[in-house]
Amino acid sequence: MINLDILKQLREQTDASIGACKTALEKAGGDIKRAIEFLREEGSKVAEKKSTRLTGIGIVEAYVHTTQQVGTLLEIRSETDFVARNPEFKKLAHDIAMHITASAPETVPLLLEQPFIKDESKTVGDLLTESISRFGENIQITRFNRFEV
Repeated sequence: MINLDILKQLREQTDASIGACKTALEKAGGDIKRAIEFLREEGSKVAEKKSTRLTGIGIVEAYVHTTQQVGTLLEIRSETDFVARNPEFKKLAHDIAMHITASAPETVPLLLEQPFIKDESKTVGDLLTESISRFGENIQITRFNRFEV
């Protein structure tokens, strides 16, 4: 039997569905750290399966630092407008644009390898993989431009 408090904690930490959290906890014998690792592995498998799907819809996110000296325009795409309009997708775009502004990667592949500024235990690529798993759609960072005065 799964402890409901641990189930709730896992869901809050990962944003995974209740069913996925329950399965992960069962496979991990109730160990939340192992369950998180299981969810990451499953998320990677889901992202890999969806990576060939076309991403024809998206948004452009603009982020300007409070100093008004540096900013980023980011194009991020999903498969449907349903996901592109989702507040969590918009937050993802905002967070990635903020990361680009702060860390100045030169290319998308380099960006995906960088530790994420809000949680250095994962990379921007990990964040993208988690989002693909959460939304159930392929998501791609297609391009960005960072501007600095």
